Amino acid sequence: MKIAIITDQHFGARKNSKLFHDYFLKFYEDVFFPILEKESIDTIIDMGDTFDSRKGIDFAALQWSKENYFDRLRDMGVTVHTIVGNHTAYYKNTNDINAIDLLLREYNNVKVYAETTSIMIDDCNILLVPWINKENEEKSVALINKSQASVCMGHLELNGFRATPGHMMEHGMDWSIFKKFKKTYSGHYHCRSNQDNIYYLGNPYEMFWNDVNDVNRGFHLFDTETLEHSPVNNPYRLHHIVYYKDTDHQLFDARYLKDKIVKLVVRERNDQVKFEKFVDKLYNSNVAELKVVENFGLPESAEFEAFESEDTLSILNRYIEESDIDLDRSRLQKMVQNVYQEACELV
Repeated sequence: MKIAIITDQHFGARKNSKLFHDYFLKFYEDVFFPILEKESIDTIIDMGDTFDSRKGIDFAALQWSKENYFDRLRDMGVTVHTIVGNHTAYYKNTNDINAIDLLLREYNNVKVYAETTSIMIDDCNILLVPWINKENEEKSVALINKSQASVCMGHLELNGFRATPGHMMEHGMDWSIFKKFKKTYSGHYHCRSNQDNIYYLGNPYEMFWNDVNDVNRGFHLFDTETLEHSPVNNPYRLHHIVYYKDTDHQLFDARYLKDKIVKLVVRERNDQVKFEKFVDKLYNSNVAELKVVENFGLPESAEFEAFESEDTLSILNRYIEESDIDLDRSRLQKMVQNVYQEACELV
């Protein structure tokens, strides 16, 4: 039996941006639902952070998620096992009040797990582990240790895994506790990574500039008999970097940038009129957002491109790493991450 695994969908993200949700919808309409129908999938495991803000949700975003996702799954007869993530738990120290339980009670096909729980799917014993916090940590660890499940699926913050491109998590749980399982899958970190039996599956789509050019996004199919998983990638990109080097606007095809977020990196500009014509062409192609970055004379390298596409949190983490300070850098990065996440939820 094949089931689908998806995680970190973040409905309502970016202040319920229409641009982002139109982009999300293209993935669901063109990739996600067609694969469910083709593979006759009737079970989904959602590994957390279904909604973006733990403090509340825009009513329009809630309506969008119901019309374009939950209603359709209900009508298809698909059962959804969804666990509480840190973005869907209202408080930091307990999962008791959470968005998915409060907002999705009308859906009999959606099963919500706020505590560590074992479920059986086609003779496959799966341990579901929601967000671990101060209140449930001792109980969660005890249940993990005594579990007889073959597979663990959770919303885990584990030490030593890639949280975002270029940033390795240096705090969190010791992942040795999960070595007992044949496979451990997790959400929370948005980029895919793997060590031994532990797999971070990543989120379905780009959300920030540091996601640019990361093609390993989408969802996964999981075989309950073989315990093997296979990715179904999202082919759609939202963020694009365009390099300008006295480029002739007449030779540049900008049509693919319609409704995209574009960063124009200027490497060489000797003719202002020529440059303005190029910029006009980008605007006339109906880009959603355009930012011009002037960096003359710098080499075209992957390192430069990554730096140019860093998001705020990555820049802050890199600044801490490179600062000459007599402090626990890992602890400071964790504090900055918490403050940054709280700030994002306010805008």
